[in-house]
Amino acid sequence: MLVVKSKIKEYVKDCNVAGDFAEALDKEVEVLISKAEERCKANGRKTVQSRDL
Repeated sequence: MLVVKSKIKEYVKDCNVAGDFAEALDKEVEVLISKAEERCKANGRKTVQSRDL
């Protein structure tokens, strides 16, 4: 797991956080990272940078 459940709960102030939210968010983060890695490689680099997002 890439996301920290306790940090999500800290960040969300006015709502409750469902038990399955962290898992769903984790999957979305994995997709973002994979796409960034693909863009990095396509540009001939070995370092993933913020602009890859």
